[in-house]
Amino acid sequence: MKRLLWGCVFAAGTIVVLNLPADSLQAQGNGQGLAVGRPEWAAASHRDVSRPLRDIPGGPVRSTRPEFEVKNPGQNERGGTDTAIQSTVVSPFQAQFGPAFPGVGAQGYAPPDTVGEAGPNHYVQWVNVRFAVFDKTTGQMLPGFPKPGNAIWDGFGGDCENRNDGDPIVQYDQLADRWILTQFAVATRNYMQCVAVSATGDPTGAYYRYSFDYNDFPDYPKLTVWGDAYYITFNMFRNGRSFTGGRTCAYERAAMMVGANARQVCAQVGNASLLPADVDGPAPPAGTPNFVLSRGSNALNLWQFKVNWANLNQSTFTGPTTIPVAGFSIACGGGACIPQKGTSNKLDSLGDRLMYRLAYRNLGADGERLVVNHSVTSGSVTGVRWYELNVTGVGRVPGATASVRQQGTYAPSGGLFRWMGSIAMDKNGNIAMGYSASSSTTNPSIEWAGRLSTDPLNTMSAPAVLWTGGGSQTGTLARWGDYSTLSIDPTDDCTFWFTSETIPSNGSFNWQTHFGSFKFAGCGATPAPATTATGSSSLAGPRPR
Repeated sequence: MKRLLWGCVFAAGTIVVLNLPADSLQAQGNGQGLAVGRPEWAAASHRDVSRPLRDIPGGPVRSTRPEFEVKNPGQNERGGTDTAIQSTVVSPFQAQFGPAFPGVGAQGYAPPDTVGEAGPNHYVQWVNVRFAVFDKTTGQMLPGFPKPGNAIWDGFGGDCENRNDGDPIVQYDQLADRWILTQFAVATRNYMQCVAVSATGDPTGAYYRYSFDYNDFPDYPKLTVWGDAYYITFNMFRNGRSFTGGRTCAYERAAMMVGANARQVCAQVGNASLLPADVDGPAPPAGTPNFVLSRGSNALNLWQFKVNWANLNQSTFTGPTTIPVAGFSIACGGGACIPQKGTSNKLDSLGDRLMYRLAYRNLGADGERLVVNHSVTSGSVTGVRWYELNVTGVGRVPGATASVRQQGTYAPSGGLFRWMGSIAMDKNGNIAMGYSASSSTTNPSIEWAGRLSTDPLNTMSAPAVLWTGGGSQTGTLARWGDYSTLSIDPTDDCTFWFTSETIPSNGSFNWQTHFGSFKFAGCGATPAPATTATGSSSLAGPRPR
């Protein structure tokens, strides 16, 4: 079996507008390398409905994706002094931990691109090449799984059925009790995103299936759930090589949930890797645009995407709003520097982008929030920079602007390099994040940390270990991740589920994934008042604004 490397690193480039049928939509840019290309729309190129997924045979598990060399991540952004470093912990991890389960294992490819989501009764996990449905109570894989990623498109025809190219995303739409499964098909000059939406709340049942076409290679897709659409972002590459900008598209959610004709509306910006907001818990207030974020130099850049499906000419994609943050330098210059026990081989940080997910939370009277993270340099190690943003009223109330409520670089003492994070917020405003941790004396392992809404601002708890790695990634393979997933259980809106990878024994393509859950003690009860912006903090860094 050929061992392939998935290429997901981006470099600076220029704006390119896809040649699609289009109405004239509104857009704007800031003239600082983040100009917005003309938004456009097009119908799905093909659609149908599948037979029940449980009845589709597994078939051989293989990839058809050509090998892409790792692309130049660009210049290392060295910002000002990081005044948000949390080098000590100020509280224990006050959580109730569930068991940890082994997930889908390696098939001779790297990296796994580990993603997973919990529904009412199941946990669905997908790695490059194959996916599985688990009983979320017992952690047992259901009969007939795992299946190859393209099994979902059995009988669909074309590249979605015949190729198995990866970069998958699994989503549970708690607003409608539906599952969304998606991966791309990237035959040369025939680029498309394959999207399947379940006809019911059963992840093993029938799916409405769609394909959407692109002129450039749509790398690193990240699909999210919103009230008016399923939003997705890509890093676009001309001929799979030259970065042409970040692209964001809205898929017509209402049509896709009933198997009807569906459209996509897209816009592109130059020199940015984008990430769309993903709703946890209650829906956003009516009229709230989807928030699209990128990492700038000591800043976050925020766009607002509002689609009018009845009149596409009234749709808007506006921004960016620049949100200053504490200074940082991206981890490893965006490349590989993460040490491991027993080998000189270093792991890739993917410090050049925001990490999946950009999680949105509607806290009602306490406002609307976004949480997100990326990997940064922290002294002699790397740490996870995380943010909580206040976006109350943005896009609806004239004059409302986004601001940083709190931020921190999580790098407790111990010499560990922390990276590849994912972050979310529960219904009480408590925040958790999972990440990978490694050092020259520690095999790569899976950790998580969190904070109660009443904890001092800008701080996370002591870490806890979800799974201890048994080995290190040896040879010359640097790729790790390229992403992990922390998500919220829809049944209680309190339980966090995290999935990522470890190496069970020294090797190059023998990773193993794991998933597990926890909830903060007291979640579900009436929350205590959240710490205010003038509350105490153990950090010397800037206060939330």
